[in-house]
Amino acid sequence: MQENKPRVKIKVCAVGKKWPLAAGEQGLGENKSLAALEAVDLEIYEGEFLCLLGPSGCGKTTLLNILAGFERPSSGHVLIDGEAVQKPHPKRITIFQEYALLPWRSVLGNVEFGLEMARVPKKERQGKARELLELVELTGAEGMMPRELSGGMRQRVAVARSLAVDPDILFMDEPFGALDALTRIRMEEELVRIWLQKKKTIVFVTHDIDEAVYLADRIAVFSVLPGRIREIIPVAAGRPRDRTGYDFVRLREKVFASLSLGYKEPVEYYL
Repeated sequence: MQENKPRVKIKVCAVGKKWPLAAGEQGLGENKSLAALEAVDLEIYEGEFLCLLGPSGCGKTTLLNILAGFERPSSGHVLIDGEAVQKPHPKRITIFQEYALLPWRSVLGNVEFGLEMARVPKKERQGKARELLELVELTGAEGMMPRELSGGMRQRVAVARSLAVDPDILFMDEPFGALDALTRIRMEEELVRIWLQKKKTIVFVTHDIDEAVYLADRIAVFSVLPGRIREIIPVAAGRPRDRTGYDFVRLREKVFASLSLGYKEPVEYYL
C-alpha cells in the first residue's frame, strides 16, 4: 500500500529578491542591486514545523516576509494552498521579536483584539481569549498590562493573540531572540507543546542551531548572501527532545557542519 504523502501547504518557486542600491553606495556604480535571495525552491507541508536557519543577514527574514505577503519577490513566486501570495492574509499570522502588544490594553484585551476586529460578540471572544491564556499558562494574568509582564510572558500573550484568530500558518521571526537563555528554553518548550495540540503550520526563523534542532521537523539551512537553501535536514528525533542526548548532539553537529560550509561557498551578491 502506498503511503499518503503530506500535503504541500506552501510552495516556493525559484524566488529571488534584489534590493536596489543608490549610485555610489558601497563604492559601486549605477544600476547595482543587492541580491538578498537567489533561486529559492522549497515545499512546506501542512502541519509542519520548519525552521529557516542561517547567519544574520543571509536573507531568511526576507524570505519569511515574502511568504507572509509583506514583500514581493523580484523573481519567482510563492503559492499557499495553490494560490499566489499577493499580500498578507488574516489566516497567516506573523509573530515578531518585538512582541507588538498594544500597551493600553490588558492581557485579555490584547488576546481579544483580533476577534474584536472580526466583530465576534464580547462574551464569545472573552471566553476564547481565556481558553488561550490557559493554553499558554497565563491564567490569572488577564488584567495585567504589558508593562507589568516579563519578556517571556509578553511573548506568550503574542502567541495567544495569534492563535485567537485560528490561523492556518504562523510565521515567527526570531521571536525568542531577546529573551535570556533559561526563559528562551522555556518558551521553546511551550511552543512545541502548543504546536502539538494545535498542529498549525509554523515557519520559524532563527540563527540558533540548538533552537532549530529542538523545534523543527525539518531545518532549511541557508548560505550567506545571496540567500540560498543549501540543504534541508530532516529531524527524526522524537518529542520531547533531550538537548544533552546522543541523537540531539549528533544532529547539532551535522547542522553546524552544513552551516559552516555555507560560509565557504563563493558568492557574488552585488549585481
